[in-house]
Amino acid sequence: MGCWISFWPSALSVLVLVLPVSLPNSSPLEHAPPSGRKPILCYVTDRLNLQVANDAIEPLLDRIELVAAAGVDWIQLREKDLSGKQSATLTREALRRVSNTRPSTRILVNDRLDVAIAEQAGGVHLGENSLPVEEAKRLGRASNAAPPRPSAFLIGVSTHSLEAAKLAGSAGADHIFFGPVFATPRKSIYGAPQGLERLAEVCASVAVPVLAIGGITLQHAEACFSAGASGIAAIRLFQDADDPAAVVRALRLQNF
Repeated sequence: MGCWISFWPSALSVLVLVLPVSLPNSSPLEHAPPSGRKPILCYVTDRLNLQVANDAIEPLLDRIELVAAAGVDWIQLREKDLSGKQSATLTREALRRVSNTRPSTRILVNDRLDVAIAEQAGGVHLGENSLPVEEAKRLGRASNAAPPRPSAFLIGVSTHSLEAAKLAGSAGADHIFFGPVFATPRKSIYGAPQGLERLAEVCASVAVPVLAIGGITLQHAEACFSAGASGIAAIRLFQDADDPAAVVRALRLQNF
């Protein structure tokens, strides 16, 4: 039997269904791989900037399916304007399409822990001002019928400073996004680009995988790997690509 738990991530009461089963859209997270291993590639969605005439979910699902088939490891559903019901629908359909295309691609839900658990996604990705990592882990342990938060359900955190990265790592985050590393209009609200030197400092200061984000291009990616990043996360690199499979192949060929 599952149980219902009430929590308030943004002064709004939502219900979380904690499931006493393992999650199908999951695989163990590999920490910073040694040289020769594949980097983690994450597509972060942004349907409002898709090159289509409206903000319908269907074009985004088509892109998710295409990028999953191209071989990315993770897809973060970052559609902040959607309601809980809409987010659940998107997550459910994304999971269905990915399972038919490339089951090993993990679906992460931005911020909505309730949706991630209820729809049995591969994890949740939290912002610096979202539900604290410790609280997310506590909610994952809330059902007596379930073991402590399954290791296959990932809790990631976006960070924009060395201090925030250290805090997220010490709090128990499974991985960290750090950026913006390079200039990008979508991350300008987080301040000036952090640069490769700060990325290297973060990677050396935490014991969990760090994914570089912000202005990542094919030309920038290898420098991020050289700085110690376990992978990259990007919107435009995957979403705007005419041939996402070619982008993934090029990234896989880079030194890591």
